[in-house]
Amino acid sequence: MNNRSPVSQDVTRLTLQVLFIGMLIAAGVLILRPFLVAFIWAAIIVVTTWPALLALQSKLGNKRGFAVAVMTVLLLLIIVVPFSLAIAAIIANADDIVAWVKSLETFTVPPPPAWLKSIPFAGPKLAEYWHGFTSLRLEELFTRLIPYAQQGVTWLVAQLGSAGVVFLQFLMTVIIAAILYAKGETASAGILSFFRRLAGEQIEDVILLAAKAIRSVALGIVVTAIVQTAFGCIGMAVTGVPAVAVLTGVLFIFCLAQIGPTFVLIPAVVWLYWHDGPLWGSILLVFSLLAISTDNVLRPILIRKGAALPLVLIFAGVIGGLFAFGIIGIFIGPIVLAVIHTLLKAWVAEGEKVSSEKGDKTSDAIAQEKTPDSPLEGSVTK
Repeated sequence: MNNRSPVSQDVTRLTLQVLFIGMLIAAGVLILRPFLVAFIWAAIIVVTTWPALLALQSKLGNKRGFAVAVMTVLLLLIIVVPFSLAIAAIIANADDIVAWVKSLETFTVPPPPAWLKSIPFAGPKLAEYWHGFTSLRLEELFTRLIPYAQQGVTWLVAQLGSAGVVFLQFLMTVIIAAILYAKGETASAGILSFFRRLAGEQIEDVILLAAKAIRSVALGIVVTAIVQTAFGCIGMAVTGVPAVAVLTGVLFIFCLAQIGPTFVLIPAVVWLYWHDGPLWGSILLVFSLLAISTDNVLRPILIRKGAALPLVLIFAGVIGGLFAFGIIGIFIGPIVLAVIHTLLKAWVAEGEKVSSEKGDKTSDAIAQEKTPDSPLEGSVTK
């Protein structure tokens, strides 16, 4: 005989259903985890370049297959060609790198240049520090620099070790992007249906705002990186910095990764001041300041132009997302804050609407109470 009540049976059944669904979701996440980063990047690329795909499709006789093929080839060129050029540049300069390493055996720090002391305020102090290094033997100098060198070597080895994995992630990103290009409308309809089921009809505005945020952030970051790289490349080429091609590639990667041009251009400026004197060093310093300041001027204008969001919210999303999720967080951060901002505005507006409706009903009720039901009551009141 079953003594269990229907309520306890329903609770048990519901608990088992929730556990089963949770296990399915966890298993799905584990299975799709290797593709998650590639899928996010592919979605960002497709959302950003979707207008370009539609424009290309219209020029190719509305043939989606040809347009997808062209966009896929362009993505491969953008990803594979810089990767190959970087490796080729390293191989081409291998002899110079080896010769530079061998020259360190006889390296001595030269005395400070005469113009260093003439720098206002900091000049004498800088010259004093420089004299401190010139008095060191090579072994003592390496002892001071070894901790920093070890950190740099460790980072470089880690990046080289993961280069193959990164390349595979790039290929997966291109493949997933090609699929999304081909089935973009179906994917967007499915996403809209899912979120309508989850949050109602007002979610469409949130999704559109998220797409605008992705495009505006991508436009701001890529265009700013190109302009910064152009300033740096022109400055290094004019002033005669060696290995301009390699440094330009590194500079562009640093600008895209939001590290900035400082770590490439400032060492080049120091090298020019040391090697060629203050004239060429000052010229490159001007180009470097232009490249560095572009990040603070051009990027906010481009991002603000594409998305109807407060500038503070965009910057908080970009910087906070970068610290929280890495490079991909540059896009995730503004999207999350845009969704929160839109939902909060909708929630507040809905509350104000309900309050105004209640106020109208209350005022109508008060007006009805004050209005006499018959002319006789009105005359008595008077």
